[in-house]
Amino acid sequence: MILQDFDIQVASAKHIDFAQLICDEMAESAKARGTGIAQRSSEYVASKMLEGKAVIALHRDGTWAGFCYIETWSHGQFVANSGLIVNPQFRKSGLAKAIKQEIFQLSRRKYPEAKIFGLTTGLAVMKINSELGYEPVTYSELTQDEDFWAGCKSCVNYDILMSKERKNCMCTAMLFDPVEKQKEFEEKMKKITHKATLLERIENAIKKGLDRFQLVPVLVERVKVKG
Repeated sequence: MILQDFDIQVASAKHIDFAQLICDEMAESAKARGTGIAQRSSEYVASKMLEGKAVIALHRDGTWAGFCYIETWSHGQFVANSGLIVNPQFRKSGLAKAIKQEIFQLSRRKYPEAKIFGLTTGLAVMKINSELGYEPVTYSELTQDEDFWAGCKSCVNYDILMSKERKNCMCTAMLFDPVEKQKEFEEKMKKITHKATLLERIENAIKKGLDRFQLVPVLVERVKVKG
């Protein structure tokens, strides 16, 4: 099975019939891992499809293969790519990574100035996030929107979260900050420019040295002629 077997696209009204199947698999997957997950209803998932804030993957035979959606917090200052799930029969095909990349790009297009964050217990997701530019952070660097944390109430680890005053839990927090990434890019470009300028100076110095070397035989010949 290869990625070319799937069509990854922004979800829409025509995909609403898959909402319940997706929710059921989210719950089953969390149960199998023995970890908590903020539960979402099929109506909520369907609303994300209608808003154009979700990505769905379909196998070429029409079977739903994977899903992920966008949530916004703190008046759009923070964005979360949530509910990443892959149909069990299509796992280990690279589909999760492809979906994560697509929802990340959708988030950047819709909310270019927002910080994108995630809470996860999955090592595979952490690896994908790292490749996209996320950095591990403390919970204090995430949105403090009460509605976001209220979503954790359905998680089996909610008591742990609250006992630690929302400072940490079983999940790892990761964040993509566009402002910081822009600074890193500009700093990198400065270094590249500096290296290029330095190399140009060296090349010019070498060229001048060669030009002087080439003038020596001419000067010698002129001295001979005058002599």
